Order: sequence, then structure tokens, then C-alpha cells
Amino acid sequence: MDVIHAAIWVSDMEGAREFFVDGVGLSENWSFTLDGVENVYVGGDRGEIQLRYDPDREVPETDRSRLDHVAVSVNDTDAEFERIVDATDCDVVEPPTTIDAADARVAFLAGPDGYVVELVEDLG
Repeated sequence: MDVIHAAIWVSDMEGAREFFVDGVGLSENWSFTLDGVENVYVGGDRGEIQLRYDPDREVPETDRSRLDHVAVSVNDTDAEFERIVDATDCDVVEPPTTIDAADARVAFLAGPDGYVVELVEDLG
């Protein structure tokens, strides 16, 4: 058993694509539209985020008490943090910091609709 994907509703598919694909650097793997709902899968080798867009659905404000963040692996947290902030002008939730207990360097950025993305560099 393994995790395949997590699905999130977005209010603007093009804005979400620009952030997750052009900004963060995830690959757009595949997509389909079913019953008027556009579904775009972005990710890497180990899992995907399903971006869901329905023009007739109002996307509620993101609540971090329910979905805190989505983590993506990076080779260099500091460099990726700077690149993504420069490319997207996204909100910085927490700048790069080292978490000794996790042997990782992390940073947190907020993208469209307030979803938080954690950049994780394995230092081990």
C-alpha cells in the first residue's frame, strides 16, 4: 500500500498551475475533465497533488487546522526558496530553517488559495 495523491480544490486552475508547475517545479503529469470539473495531477516520482477546479464551486478559505501543508523534496532549500519566491512572489510563511530532530532544512511558502508548501532538504 502507498499514498498515490492528495486532492485540493483551487479557485483558479491557471494560477495553481503557474505556482505548482512553473514556480515550485513539479511536473504536470496528466489531466482530465469529468462532469465539468478539471483535474490536473502535478508531482514527482513518489506522489501527486490533484488540483481540482469547478467553475461553479466556491473554494472556501484555506484552514491550516485541517490541512497544514504539503511537503516536497528539494536538493537545496535555500536556493529553491529564493527561486520560488522570486518567480511567484508568494507569501513566506517561514523562511529556511534547520530542524535538527528531523535532520532536515525546511521552509514554508503559501501559494494560491493559501495552501502551504513545505520545502524539505534531507541533510542526512
